[in-house]
Amino acid sequence: MMVAPMSLYALFTGPGPSGFGYSSTADDVTEGLDLTGKTYLITGCNSGLGLEAMRVLGRRGAHVIAAARSRDKAEVALAGVSSAGTPVACDLSDPGSVRACIEAVRGLDIPLDGIIANAGIMALPQLERRNGVELQFFTNHVGHFMLVTGLLRILTDTGRVVILSSAAHKGAPPGGIEFDNLSGEKGYRPWRAYGQSKLANLLFAKHLATRMPRPGQTANSLHPGVIATKLVRHMNPVVGAAYGLMGWIALKTIPEGAATEVYLATHPGVAEINGAYFADCNQISPSKYGQDAALAQRLWEKTEEIVAALPS
Repeated sequence: MMVAPMSLYALFTGPGPSGFGYSSTADDVTEGLDLTGKTYLITGCNSGLGLEAMRVLGRRGAHVIAAARSRDKAEVALAGVSSAGTPVACDLSDPGSVRACIEAVRGLDIPLDGIIANAGIMALPQLERRNGVELQFFTNHVGHFMLVTGLLRILTDTGRVVILSSAAHKGAPPGGIEFDNLSGEKGYRPWRAYGQSKLANLLFAKHLATRMPRPGQTANSLHPGVIATKLVRHMNPVVGAAYGLMGWIALKTIPEGAATEVYLATHPGVAEINGAYFADCNQISPSKYGQDAALAQRLWEKTEEIVAALPS
């Protein structure tokens, strides 16, 4: 876990060029915005950053399409934050569930002003697979790839796609993406696999930015910060305890952690920024692999192959 020093540094540097920084919250970055009439889809709406993002978007007047693994969870989440919205089921590890979600959202006949790909799993202690692909890569990347590309046609002319990556993308394996080991059968390390999935998120946004259907649409990715959310549920007990103990020193609160995704989805200041990577509501440089356009294109093509081979 080589993230606390970076977080401590950011904590004491203050706001960046955007006017926001490490301690800005989702409420802060939307202050004064009226999102009435706008619609956003958020995955992982039922806890952590997704729940907070949904609360704030609803507070500013937006209609939220709340996606969780089950419709019941999405309904409970919406009721808990008193937001106007539409609950939908979307289990990103289940292609059938993702396809059903796409059809349900299209069927609403509501244009999307933004898609926030927020959900994810982290550091599974043992190798698990879905459809022959390592589960973190499938859930965090392939599931979101299916969902986002399936909904591009209903984005507004200025619609935004926001993909949660992580500074953990710097822990991806040598070469960035192990195209010959996406199943994990040639070796599995929890954090390296997580880093690979987060690099895939970043590269997906980077290449998607070059393929958006209309010129006013954008795709960007972000590192939300280091936050103690339900992602830690998959850690082994020792690492999870250490992660929790960092909280009083370095971890962001959930409102702070949700700030950058909400900022990218709504703020006028980033309306024309496309294909970038952000942290603390400011643009930063990712790893060398995160800047590799050829790698991003190769990943896109490989992901299309994976999706095409999935059972209907």
